[in-house]
Amino acid sequence: MWKLQRPRGRRAVVATTALLAAGLGTAVIATAGPSLAATGCQVTYTLNSWQGGFTALVDINPGATGVTSWTVTWTYGGDQHLTSAWNAAATQSPTGGNVTATNLSYNATIAANTTYEFGTQGTWTTSNPVPTNFTLNGVACNGPAPTTAPPTTRPPTSAPPTTAPPTTRPPTSAPPTTVPPTTVPPTTAPPGGCGTAAICDGFETQSAGTPSGAWSVTSPNCSGAGTATVDTAVAHSGTKSVRVNGAAGFCNHVFIKSATDLSTVGQVWFLRAFVRHTTALPTAHITFMAMRDGADNGNDLRFGGQGTALQWNRQSDDATLPEQSPTGISLSMPLPVNQWNCVEFAVNGTNGQMQTWLNGSEVAGLHEDGVPTRDIDGQWLGRANWRPRLTDLKLGWESYGEGADTLWYDDVALGSSRIGC
Repeated sequence: MWKLQRPRGRRAVVATTALLAAGLGTAVIATAGPSLAATGCQVTYTLNSWQGGFTALVDINPGATGVTSWTVTWTYGGDQHLTSAWNAAATQSPTGGNVTATNLSYNATIAANTTYEFGTQGTWTTSNPVPTNFTLNGVACNGPAPTTAPPTTRPPTSAPPTTAPPTTRPPTSAPPTTVPPTTVPPTTAPPGGCGTAAICDGFETQSAGTPSGAWSVTSPNCSGAGTATVDTAVAHSGTKSVRVNGAAGFCNHVFIKSATDLSTVGQVWFLRAFVRHTTALPTAHITFMAMRDGADNGNDLRFGGQGTALQWNRQSDDATLPEQSPTGISLSMPLPVNQWNCVEFAVNGTNGQMQTWLNGSEVAGLHEDGVPTRDIDGQWLGRANWRPRLTDLKLGWESYGEGADTLWYDDVALGSSRIGC
């Protein structure tokens, strides 16, 4: 029997002191003075930067002594502006680059010599250097390694470099996102087989222009300036994808709809699609995937974003998953821009539960397990005995007031068991 389990809030891994510079990511451990190094705490800041925006993964390791609550601070050296965070509550000082990130209710405890990761997203205009002055609970981090013996799987504990990392990338390591999206080449070989999936389509049989055959262009409810075309310049694999130009403003709805008979899939749907887009999710509600629910008067079950993070939305009553509270939004994740993202979800019409994964990791705030939880699925489960009966699949764009975006879809698969990335 298919069973959903709520993910644990902590991820324990062996702490690593490293400097990486490859592709989109730049992992940097900034150096603090040795006077407070006896604490042994380490903070690793992994930057994914593109022109005008960034995401960053922040790994914290308390060292030889665990913590039962945590506050991490750092200082931006450029004109970065923090816009959102996941797995932490993060704020930036109104007049400077000082950032404070604190634990949420489910991830307060970090054991000794283990690492917990949270993420941030933001914008910049002039410069985006790696931040400095990391502290954990008021104590400076990233001094020499702790005096206690490290785990046997940890690399040698040599002191991190004492010089600050360069504030600009060497030309040879410029992120590929500086290449205009219209010339992005395929980044991977086609994924493995889709098993018994009813849909397994990389759009390679489509001709340039308007999608046809297995897909048709549709504009539910109303249409506007949005368009959907087959793109021969951008692909996750092969040579083709479907490009959707999503316009801002109310009622700019455009989708491609699968012509496949999905009645054979049954009541449990697993979807995998690779999605690329150019503009961070807006504060207002948008949709980029939709499925008609035959058990809800034909209204759509919608997947998209709100509050700059991924979100489920039920058209009939506008319920959201997670709830649109600061805590709820923090339990979701943004959809990284200018890169291919593997988006997966499961909708179980038998027990009325849902799971969602982004790039292989489950998104805690997008897990509806049938038990109402404040800030996550309490509003969603306000409707008793919700049991969707999905009948179609649409990929595209709906705007409800603000936000324009350009999206690409490739290597789409839908079946009755998880397909994977």
